[in-house]
Amino acid sequence: METTGERRVAVVHEVAQGHLTAPAAAVVLGLSERQVRRLVVAYRHAGADALRHGNTGRPPAHTVADQTRQRVVALAQTTYQGCNYQHLSELLAEREGIVLSRSSVRRILLAAGVATPEHPAGSARQRRPRFRQAGMLVQIDASPHDWLEGRGPDLVLLAAIDDATNEVPAALFRLTEDAHGYFLLLERLVTTHGRPLALYHDRHSIFQVNPRQAASVGEQLAGRREPTHFGRLVRELDITSIAAQSPQAKGRVERLFGTLQDRLVIELRLAGATTLAAANQALTAFLPRFNARFRVPATEAGSAYRRLEATVRPETVFCFKYQRTVAPDNTVQLGDHRLQLLPGPTRRSWVRAVVEVQERLDGSLAVAYQGTIIATTAAPLEAPTLRARAGRLTGTPAAAPPPTPAARPAADASTPPTTPRPPAADHPWRGSGRRRTGVTDSLNTQPEP
Repeated sequence: METTGERRVAVVHEVAQGHLTAPAAAVVLGLSERQVRRLVVAYRHAGADALRHGNTGRPPAHTVADQTRQRVVALAQTTYQGCNYQHLSELLAEREGIVLSRSSVRRILLAAGVATPEHPAGSARQRRPRFRQAGMLVQIDASPHDWLEGRGPDLVLLAAIDDATNEVPAALFRLTEDAHGYFLLLERLVTTHGRPLALYHDRHSIFQVNPRQAASVGEQLAGRREPTHFGRLVRELDITSIAAQSPQAKGRVERLFGTLQDRLVIELRLAGATTLAAANQALTAFLPRFNARFRVPATEAGSAYRRLEATVRPETVFCFKYQRTVAPDNTVQLGDHRLQLLPGPTRRSWVRAVVEVQERLDGSLAVAYQGTIIATTAAPLEAPTLRARAGRLTGTPAAAPPPTPAARPAADASTPPTTPRPPAADHPWRGSGRRRTGVTDSLNTQPEP
């Protein structure tokens, strides 16, 4: 097959012999007409060698000499055995005078079949500088640990730490890591210090919707995913929610838990805590002393925390909210609870209105319509619920189970199976609908042909 160089020589030769014009040769070679004419002049002066590139046959300027390659391989197997590629390139430059990049060292060793251990990228991680002012970023997380050292239930510590000052503005124990606990944690943070500018957390489903979860029909029509309860809360509070890509990214709160697992465990033991309530009580007394010991001054004075407006009631914000449509009997239901909506000053009936059912952190329920709380009362229970509760109280079943049909006797192997007989000619199944309803039809009384 003709190479590019051979083709160029042949075309230029044709132009030099006058068998081909320079414009036609330019089209064939993909060059300008001026370049073709220059090639023709060079060809007439020096022949085909003039068309060959000057670096043809020469080794690249950045090629590593074979002697250097052999030395690098030998040092990697003897003096610097066990070094990774980056460390080896640094040692070669510092101690041997061989200046090579990490990629060159890696390429040389892999070509020689020499593998070196690669340390994970996390080993070279550098700590991120703190934010300049308190309240600009707060990290939150949970730590399951044997906090009570076997004296009580397994607990999970939910804590927040200010990135600028290392202060722990809020923390509490829970039996498990749940959304209710994070609501309580954020409520304590906001009511005592204010709303931070941003929250830094992991990718738990409490904070964000699983991207692998299929979107609902409503979300597809709206073109966006509905946030989680916690996502809705931080949106209402105007707090930026940031999800970390790795545990190392939120190292501030991870190191906090390491310190607390060393110190707080002893404090709980000295306090004699054996229950969840006692652990939270000891934690409340411990946090001021802990913050006084480990708090650091921020780079800039002042605070970025923002207080809630005086008109905002915290219980209407720190709660779980559900959208419901009022039933024809002016009731809404949330789980096992049914609320009766009472007439208000603006409207007598709430039928078909879309309201917001608020599940408060203390367990109470409230109903709001366009930001206004509606007066409610517990709706009367329905008959099935009353029967079920009566059965649980008395220990008797709420309703007798339906009778079980008698089982047919097992077929005997010696008895031949019976063949079903077809219905008679005057059987009601053979008649029309009028015959089955008691209306006599002379046509249906005639035998079938």
